[in-house]
Formats: sequence, C-alpha cells, structure tokens
Amino acid sequence: MPREIRLKRAYEKASRDDGLRVLVDRLWPRGLSRMELGADLWLKDVAPSPALRRWFGHDARRWKVFRRRYRAELARRPQALRVLKDLRRRGPVTLLFAARDAAHNNAVVLRETLDVNSHTR
Repeated sequence: MPREIRLKRAYEKASRDDGLRVLVDRLWPRGLSRMELGADLWLKDVAPSPALRRWFGHDARRWKVFRRRYRAELARRPQALRVLKDLRRRGPVTLLFAARDAAHNNAVVLRETLDVNSHTR
C-alpha cells in the first residue's frame, strides 16, 4: 500500500520521519550544499518544464492554470512518476521544494497527482 507523501521546503532541516528525501525542482536550491540539503535523490524529470516554471513565476493568481498545465506535463511523462510511485511503496517519502510559498508550488501538484493515481489503481 502506498505511504503518505510529505512536503518540505529544501531549507528546512531533515528529520528522521522524512524517510527518503527527494528534490523535485529542476534547479538546485540557492545557497544550499548537497550536504545541507540532505536529499537522497534529485528527480529533475518530475519538475515543471522550464517554460512552465518561468510562466508561473510562483504567482498565486496563476495557480489554477499552473496546476492544470503541470498535470498535463506529468501525464506525458509517466516514467518520471513511476519512480516516485515505486519509492512510496517502500516507505515514507518527502518531496523537497525550494519555493517560499508552501501552498502554491510544484511539489503540491505532484503529491496531488500521485495521490489521485494511487486511488485509481
């Protein structure tokens, strides 16, 4: 059975209950070394395309359209999602993101997408 997926800003300290820590941004978080981030895996392929990321610009007014467009991108990349689906069957997974806005970022959409897909299997 798939386990819960947690979300955490890349700048927050790691904790034991994070499980596997996966960076899901296309760009490395500014000012963090690999050691400071403490990510076990970096999955650039599940991040929004550079064009979509630039268009969104973390503007909450564009959130609904961003979610729709990002989900469409993810639907065209099932192999990228498959890695996360497999990992969450093995244990807890925490998706790491650099955005300041914890409610409007790609990790939120990614978790929603994985949760919907896990209920339709």
